Amino acid sequence: MTADLWANESLYPDWGQRFRVVRECARVRSPFQEIVIFDSERFGRVMLLDGVVQITEADEFVYQEMLAHVPLLAHGEAKRVLIIGAGDGGVLRRVLAHRTVAKAVMVEIDGEVIHLCRQFLPAVGGDAWNDPRAEVIVGDGIDYVAKAPSASFDVVIVDSTDPAGVGEVLFSDAFYADAARVLAPGGLIVNQCGVPFLQGQELRETSARRARFFAHIGAYVAAVPSYVGGFMTLGLASATPGFDRVPAATLRARAEAAGILGATRYWTPEVQQASFALPPCIAELLPPG
Repeated sequence: MTADLWANESLYPDWGQRFRVVRECARVRSPFQEIVIFDSERFGRVMLLDGVVQITEADEFVYQEMLAHVPLLAHGEAKRVLIIGAGDGGVLRRVLAHRTVAKAVMVEIDGEVIHLCRQFLPAVGGDAWNDPRAEVIVGDGIDYVAKAPSASFDVVIVDSTDPAGVGEVLFSDAFYADAARVLAPGGLIVNQCGVPFLQGQELRETSARRARFFAHIGAYVAAVPSYVGGFMTLGLASATPGFDRVPAATLRARAEAAGILGATRYWTPEVQQASFALPPCIAELLPPG
């Protein structure tokens, strides 16, 4: 972040975006990363981790809704959900919006992220922190998954940084092997796979890695303005086929039963169905089959 009135994202060495800063709210060096939260003119409050945009008040609903609602409604009967990362609480809030969910465990390695987001981005997590169905653990998600009982979750949601630094191990063979083990029959795992136009190798490599442990893999897209460079992709994998072909009518019925129908700003049954229709430049990054 620059010393003047602009915050420059440092994700790419040769291209980027910047935000006009109204006020810096926090700048903290945790044991894992630098956390910066500031008020911007166009996107509201913004959080950067190691100089990379993680969340903005203006468009967080796009990413959070698609990361949470798509796998839960593709599954259809998810009652136990594991969330790795997502320290801002937005995914936890969307998961718990499903009244059909009985338990949501969230494991975030950096407790400072939770603390700062609860202080400076309180609307993102809302009341999810106090929901009796929520168990929030400050700890290592890799270690948690390695020790969790087999078949203990219906959906695993991985909301991590890109595969570098603290988030790198969440893209490893060991993690996916353990994730496959802890999923109950019919279970799904989803994780962010970057912006393919600029990070195509991320989608290619993580999809190939997931294919070693799951019989069926795929990806879907979401348009998140502050994740610049085109569509953001989210990778979905399961031992069971069909998660990408659930009819809109079925998704609508499931959303109504869950209590979220009409309560979203980006997700709809039709958007979920259409999000799996990948343009060739993205589909070619997935393994054949």
